[in-house]
Amino acid sequence: MKITRIAVYRMRLPYVGGEYRWGAGNVLTEGRTTVVVIDTDAGLSGCGEFCPCGESYMEAHSEGTEAAARLLAPALLGEDPRQLAKIEGIMDATLRGHGYAKSPFDAACWDILGKATGQPVWMLLGGRLTEGAPMYRVAPQKAPEAMRDEILRHRAAGYRQFQVKVGADWAGDIERIRETVPALQPGERAFVDANQGWRVDEALQVVRATRHLDYILEQPCQTYDECQQLRARIDLPMKLDECVTDIRVAQKLVADKGAEIVCLKVSKQGGLSKTRRLRDYLVDNRVPVLAEDTWGGEICSAVVAHFAASTPSEMLVSTTDLHRYNTRSTGRPGPETRDGKLFAPDGPGLGVVPDFESLGEPVAVYGG
Repeated sequence: MKITRIAVYRMRLPYVGGEYRWGAGNVLTEGRTTVVVIDTDAGLSGCGEFCPCGESYMEAHSEGTEAAARLLAPALLGEDPRQLAKIEGIMDATLRGHGYAKSPFDAACWDILGKATGQPVWMLLGGRLTEGAPMYRVAPQKAPEAMRDEILRHRAAGYRQFQVKVGADWAGDIERIRETVPALQPGERAFVDANQGWRVDEALQVVRATRHLDYILEQPCQTYDECQQLRARIDLPMKLDECVTDIRVAQKLVADKGAEIVCLKVSKQGGLSKTRRLRDYLVDNRVPVLAEDTWGGEICSAVVAHFAASTPSEMLVSTTDLHRYNTRSTGRPGPETRDGKLFAPDGPGLGVVPDFESLGEPVAVYGG
């Protein structure tokens, strides 16, 4: 089997809530997503998707995959997409870094391998170890009362884990935490996520003002070292996200006992292949993880659903249904959600096909 054609599509994904505010002054009204479709001479196709949560997130840009395709596509044409390690090696040799831009190519090859073998991607990743991954839902930065009300709406929809977005104004964030966290019921969980927005001194003031509340502090400061400086002076559990970029950081985190939970985003880690290895290392060292991605539609959600399903249930904290954050679709069908859980499809590959009507014409085509 050989890759004969690679097409790149770009589209806008309006946020269902109008404005999505997070971190230190970040505002998203729509995601700008890129979908990669790989065709083969065997008649099988695969798809992948990357969408940043705003242009500044992870220094990843919505046009990054399109730009990377100019280098990656010619190198991949004629290769066997089922040879995942070889495909990964070709991409890394062709383009140093920029893992987020390679992620949709990697996902498309996993999709093709699943179709070629008649297996869902979760089976190729090691089997279904979680039947229905628990989901969290985000309450973006708003007035404290509005954030509390949003949590109540999400609870009514079946969610039991909530991410409270803070990080723009540490004094106002204290009130956001005081208003939202007490609204939780027994068995529910709150992640207070600053998305790197606080300095260490600001984070200390927030934690001291809310020390009577039960929540998990997520990525309070910009760097790993800053988070560790804070960690040494507080007694809240900590979840790290943006600063855990690769296996080297994960190894340091394990050695330092640097966090109770790690958030793994497939594109942040450089694709499903690299994320799987990072996940397995953390799980082997008894560090629980979240399975998610930066943003995206049905194709991104399908990748996340398969990744979550193949994670041991006792080590999977939660995942999220990215396709429910948008008013447009990138693929059909989206993974099933019910009772606050995300279910990976059982059909071959990712179980989703591109929504070409929604995607429109490709912005670039290679081969074919």
